[in-house]
Amino acid sequence: MATFVHLTPAALAARIRRGGVRAGNGRSGRGVYLFPVLPSYTLTHQWLRELARRPGSRGLVAVHVRLPDGEPVTVGRYNDREPARTTAAEAVRRIGALDDARGWEVFLPRAVARAEVRQIRSVHQVTGWRYFPDAHGVAPCTCDGCRVRGEYGSRRLRSRRPHPLDGPPPPPRVLLARLERAMARDDTASLRETLQSYGLRRRGPLLRLLPLAAHPDPAVRTALATAVARWSTPGVDALLGELAAAPEPDVRRSVTEHLAYRPTPEAASLLAALSTDPSPAVREAVVEGLAHRETPEAAAALARLAADPDPDVREAVAVFGDE
Repeated sequence: MATFVHLTPAALAARIRRGGVRAGNGRSGRGVYLFPVLPSYTLTHQWLRELARRPGSRGLVAVHVRLPDGEPVTVGRYNDREPARTTAAEAVRRIGALDDARGWEVFLPRAVARAEVRQIRSVHQVTGWRYFPDAHGVAPCTCDGCRVRGEYGSRRLRSRRPHPLDGPPPPPRVLLARLERAMARDDTASLRETLQSYGLRRRGPLLRLLPLAAHPDPAVRTALATAVARWSTPGVDALLGELAAAPEPDVRRSVTEHLAYRPTPEAASLLAALSTDPSPAVREAVVEGLAHRETPEAAAALARLAADPDPDVREAVAVFGDE
């Protein structure tokens, strides 16, 4: 028999004593995550601090489980795309032979029966690693994909280490000072960087940005469209309409792609007008913006694009029509 440990909130201990461990959602289907009981207490309970970060009731307990040696399981590191399929006894042998077993896990593709639970005991609550093995001493990432919203200390961490793409943006007065300096020096690189920070905000000084709609650098106008596209500030649709008349197809396409996320009637009308743009790339981008709008104007524009001379535009209409 192979012995494993399953870490779970202490509030579930009574239920587990009555009916075993229920199967939960895993990467390979429904089942239970386990780890072999090794001579090292720290390695055996290494997942405790990482699991304790998750929302829910506080305090974890260790559920000791005994499985037949031939029980089918999968074993691998937490970031393995396809864990190896093996038996319970082989999983214990494989993990026990590793020089560094941190981050490894065993997945049982079923629930654990009451008779397979040997004991439930308390554990030291500060054992193991957090985030990932060897994370201690590594600067934490504050991008939207890595950070946990509402986590203790997350706001202070983001303020101390703002992410260049996901923010938080500098205060409005700082951004305004950067914008004025960049405009005075005609520094396009600084202008684009400042506009990127403005794009992280929900509102902004639209009147101060209006002169950039006539900037000679198309990259600055593209950055301007990206920055204001999600703003709720009055006048954004009019500015996007001015940018949509740019002579460069890349600028018009960028405006078209951002209009797809604006639920205003002005944005829908502008998209319908862009459906006759001379650039096929712009007309193709219009399709996505109109596909989810249930208005007669959008339906007429999509019908026109369905007979477009460019095959990519016709294919886009067919794809979004199927969806």
